[in-house]
Amino acid sequence: MEWNFRQLHRSRRDVWLSGVCGGLGEHTPLPSWLWRVIFVATTVGLGCGLVAYLALWIFMPRAPLAPAAPVATADEPAA
Repeated sequence: MEWNFRQLHRSRRDVWLSGVCGGLGEHTPLPSWLWRVIFVATTVGLGCGLVAYLALWIFMPRAPLAPAAPVATADEPAA
């Protein structure tokens, strides 16, 4: 898998706080748990991890909603 930042968005499935690490995990070869460790380590060690996380939270768009499955009505049989 390659680094794909063109489609980068916050995840709606892998969310702990805002979906930033989940979104990074979906679009990079690194899993979301490793992104969480990186942000915590840079926050504790350097103090800049929290600033970077907040900036991504603000500027990364939310993932689009998945289209809803069609609902069968009384006149139409279910597919």
